[in-house]
Amino acid sequence: MNATQADPNFALFLEQRNDARSIADSERDRLVISLKELNGKLRVVSRYGDSAWWIMNLTRNVTKSNKKIDFDTLPKAFRGQAKAMLYRFIRRGALGFGRPPAGSTTVQFFRNLKLFFEYLTRIGIHSCSDVTPVVCSNYLNAIRKKTKKSGAVAYTKRTVEKKSTVIEQVYELSQYTDVPIPTYPLADFDYGTQAGRPAKGSKSGKSDKNNGCKTPLIPDDVFSTLFSRAWAIVSDAARLFQLETNLQAVRAKGKKKPTKKYITMLKTPALHEAGFDGTYFDFKAQLNSVRIACYIVIASLSGCRVHELAHMEKNGFYSTIEGDDERYWWLRSVSKKTYEGPTEWMVPEAAITAVRVLEQWAEPYQEKIREEIASYREQDVDDIRIAEAQEHENSLLLGVDLRNGGQVRTLGTQAINNGLEAFAKACGLTWIPTTHQFRRKFANYAARSKFGDLRYLREHFKHWSIDMTLSYALNESQEIALYLEIQDELDDIKVAVVDSWLDRSEPLAGGYGESLVAWRDSSESVILFHSHADMVRSIANSTHIRSNGHAWCTADDRACVGNDFEKTRCGAGCDHAVVGRAHAEIYHGIFGHLKELKTAKDIGPGGLARVQRDLKRCADVLTKLGCDLEEA
Repeated sequence: MNATQADPNFALFLEQRNDARSIADSERDRLVISLKELNGKLRVVSRYGDSAWWIMNLTRNVTKSNKKIDFDTLPKAFRGQAKAMLYRFIRRGALGFGRPPAGSTTVQFFRNLKLFFEYLTRIGIHSCSDVTPVVCSNYLNAIRKKTKKSGAVAYTKRTVEKKSTVIEQVYELSQYTDVPIPTYPLADFDYGTQAGRPAKGSKSGKSDKNNGCKTPLIPDDVFSTLFSRAWAIVSDAARLFQLETNLQAVRAKGKKKPTKKYITMLKTPALHEAGFDGTYFDFKAQLNSVRIACYIVIASLSGCRVHELAHMEKNGFYSTIEGDDERYWWLRSVSKKTYEGPTEWMVPEAAITAVRVLEQWAEPYQEKIREEIASYREQDVDDIRIAEAQEHENSLLLGVDLRNGGQVRTLGTQAINNGLEAFAKACGLTWIPTTHQFRRKFANYAARSKFGDLRYLREHFKHWSIDMTLSYALNESQEIALYLEIQDELDDIKVAVVDSWLDRSEPLAGGYGESLVAWRDSSESVILFHSHADMVRSIANSTHIRSNGHAWCTADDRACVGNDFEKTRCGAGCDHAVVGRAHAEIYHGIFGHLKELKTAKDIGPGGLARVQRDLKRCADVLTKLGCDLEEA
């Protein structure tokens, strides 16, 4: 047991009853809602009787305004009922949650609850005891038809699902209040088709392709532009930091009390003398871009979620030397998505380079937080604001919060997204990336590396080679969910490849490819599977597939010389090879080079025989793919 768990306030918090029914007002209002550790002791932050509750178990990238539950924003008649429901929700969750919910879940529940209670007020209902199934049915229909405030764009099915789930939660939680909803409100409502909610027992999630909820995949050309620019900035950061240090020595000569504006004016010529092309404001803009550039590099090379990067701290990485004498780098942080806690990710050294740059960038901001903490301590060593500031003191993704008196705090997700938007536009891009898209792009690249057509990742990540086993790179602290997402991306790639194979308009060469053509044109494929989609998925799941650059190889090992030394072997009827139109350009190139080599005088009879053999193989492949040999 740690000191926090032994704290009497913690024991009191645990021993509290889990609902607020039938308690005297004075006793109920003293119930503890949230605690914060300060100076080794837990301090009460919010109690039941407060008009606003501060939720503590949130990630650092959640801004202060999103940690507050303000009951004064609710219709007056529902404030007491809402408190009772929120208290129960914080203690036990709802709908079989199984554990107290995360802070973000609590805040989101309050927002959805607010929408529901505002609707009830508009139609003249002021107590949960008056809520009927018809009322709930009408609310769901209203939510389904409602458009977003930003324009005439209907809510997605996923959004409708989230907002409508509150009805079931309210029904359950109201049973722990003095005014419960008397009847289950959704018994006769066609909940799945009208609200977009999946039927009971079905799986739902943001990776559900049928619901269109999967995170958009950043196009390769967009990602290449973003990453290249970000890496250039990271690589140039040391020069910018040195210029910033030099500027601190700029002083006004001949003036006793120069203004801040005058000092700023002197910095532009000082920068010119140091070789910087631009004004002081140009320099500040470049310096500010270092932070978002570091984010792009680290997110791209780690697959970390935004809140995991928000929890990065100084010296939060280390390296190991494995049995192959290779150095492996590990990034440490905290993951709260699935309650992992302290977690590690294997990253290439380039990610650590960006982390080190970000550490240096964050130093002056960390110093401002330390100054803020010192000012609080001068007034009161038990000031609860000290605990809040300390939470951000060692963060790396820091910025100034102008809405809270210019305090330095960990950047919120929206601020990072704003930075990504500005960065993308500065790169001349129309695709605007968001934080969660980098995780999927990482998973997609890692899957494609395993698949074989982005082999440079093998050099960065060592373990992640063409025929890797996903679990090989794991250590006990590493995030398993990321590997599952990589496997999902790999499955999607394989399905797309097999789907192209089974398209009757798609010509195929190679031994396995020719067998597929014969099989797909027969009636056997229709008999064996319920549907085309079922057939594609079944073949993709049961077939080893990887790209060797000039063919799809379905062998379960890499022993075949066709993968490396004798590339044309894949087109010579190899039982494991599938060659499609995507590979035609490669065979065009090989064919052209071989025609030039055919006239060489110094390759001998054996070399000439091999050229003739490979020419025939390429010609056969190109013919089967419907290509013009003359163009080659």
